[in-house]
Amino acid sequence: MMGLTLRFHFCLLVLCACLILPTQCFSHACLPEEHAALFIFGDSLYDAGNNNYLNTTTNFQANVWPYGETFFKYPTGRASNGRLIPDFIAEYAKLPLILPYLHPGYPQYTDGANFASAGAGALGGNSSRQGWVIDLNTQLIKYFKNMETVLKRKLGEAQTKKLLSRAVYLFSIGTNDYVAPFTANSTLLLSYSHEEYVDMVIGNFTAVIKEIHRKGGRKFGFLSLPPVGYFPSTKAQMPENSEEITALVTRHNKELSHALQILASQLEGFKYSYTNLYNFITERMNNPLKYGFKEGKMGCCGTGPFRGISSCGGKRSIKEYELCGNASEYLFFDSAHPSEKANEQLAKQLWNGNLDVTWPYNLKALFEHN
Repeated sequence: MMGLTLRFHFCLLVLCACLILPTQCFSHACLPEEHAALFIFGDSLYDAGNNNYLNTTTNFQANVWPYGETFFKYPTGRASNGRLIPDFIAEYAKLPLILPYLHPGYPQYTDGANFASAGAGALGGNSSRQGWVIDLNTQLIKYFKNMETVLKRKLGEAQTKKLLSRAVYLFSIGTNDYVAPFTANSTLLLSYSHEEYVDMVIGNFTAVIKEIHRKGGRKFGFLSLPPVGYFPSTKAQMPENSEEITALVTRHNKELSHALQILASQLEGFKYSYTNLYNFITERMNNPLKYGFKEGKMGCCGTGPFRGISSCGGKRSIKEYELCGNASEYLFFDSAHPSEKANEQLAKQLWNGNLDVTWPYNLKALFEHN
């Protein structure tokens, strides 16, 4: 009888301990109180394969070999030979790989979701790529808000609000807004001064940030735009536009940095990380050996000068293309996208970089902040 009593009390203690553990329990999941999801918006730098599921052109897809050759051993839709920056951030945050939102049968959003689309920009209706890619506003209005509805049905209003407020929101957007008008022979830039055009891009971007903040988002990670005016693709395909693209990108980076400081002063609880991608890429283009690369200005995969023609994997109806022997020796995998090694180096800077590169917080600090 005494043994039964002791066992009963022991089971009761275990039950009580389970009840007071700091977790959020709902439906089919139990998450620690400090759990922070990762929601990803942007372009090809962050697209984990959403464009695989779009009726678009191969120009905006990376679902052919040799994309994915190094890590996944097959093409996933990521524009690299392996993992992208968000894949590494998820690993550092002890999260699983965050799947593309359009991945079939992916209703589990408690760890996050990836809405990014290769070719996307902050401008929607004004873009020459409308209908071919998922612009930033559509990523928010159509996909993020639909996900929010699913979460509310599953978790309830209060738990969804808590999940969204503790999450980190990553953005990589804007490059295509300044490159697309030149590649599409658009007259869009003729209608605006540089200042007006950049203001439009920044305005659309900050409107999305404000809406996510209104939905409960508080922690954000941003990149400056890279030196796309000097990328292999630009040097090979439109060198005459290099300086104008660079001027637009430089102005964008200055205005975005200023806009984020204003948002931090206006929006309750708004905290952000801003990483200088422009300097990060420029430094490695000019000093590849210092960072473990043999080549900083030519793509590993492609054709033409600098392997800057976007033909990797037989895209653009160019069936023959060059492929280097070791992608980890190259800063660029194709004509415009970093290799997995470069992505990993950048992800480490985002995660725990010092104030020289990432400010006013790094992503590690944001994930740990509740």
